[in-house]
Amino acid sequence: MKVKEIIVVEGKDDTAKLKQVLDVDTIETNGSAINKDILEQIAHAKDKRGVIVFTDPDYPGQRIRQIINQHIPGCKHAFLTKDEAKAKGKQHASLGIEHASGDVLKEALRQVYHLSENGKSDITKSDLMSYGLIGGKGSKEKRTKLGRQLRIGQINGKQLLKRLQMFEITKEEFERVMHTINQEEN
Repeated sequence: MKVKEIIVVEGKDDTAKLKQVLDVDTIETNGSAINKDILEQIAHAKDKRGVIVFTDPDYPGQRIRQIINQHIPGCKHAFLTKDEAKAKGKQHASLGIEHASGDVLKEALRQVYHLSENGKSDITKSDLMSYGLIGGKGSKEKRTKLGRQLRIGQINGKQLLKRLQMFEITKEEFERVMHTINQEEN
């Protein structure tokens, strides 16, 4: 599978893993050491071919996404869940793109989301409450399942609506996924 866009990753191990399973070009941020020169490369790449930000599902990875989105709005984003990114067979498993299977990486890139500065969504806080995503017993588990299904990352109750809007998740898509989650629970 040839990926048209340039993929932004954290390091050399991520690049090596992606190149094992896909035909890709990458820009490495050198972890959280992302600097002005790297941001300029990413901006240029976005203008020329488009960019997909694909960082680890942890705090540093989220921080890198935020820095890129702040300086270069409108990039596409691919996500892995923590389970998908865990090193297999280790007691204290580290997280990273380099630990994911080839199939998981391909699927994450197939489900790329476009971030916009002012994403609009018709989902309301009332919708979140009615689906039991905030303010109730089991809401954290439901948010985890929702984040996994929509590939929008781990989300706390305060950030859920903002994240859904940021990723321009439609109410129809949200309701479809919540229906699936509710069916699995019953």
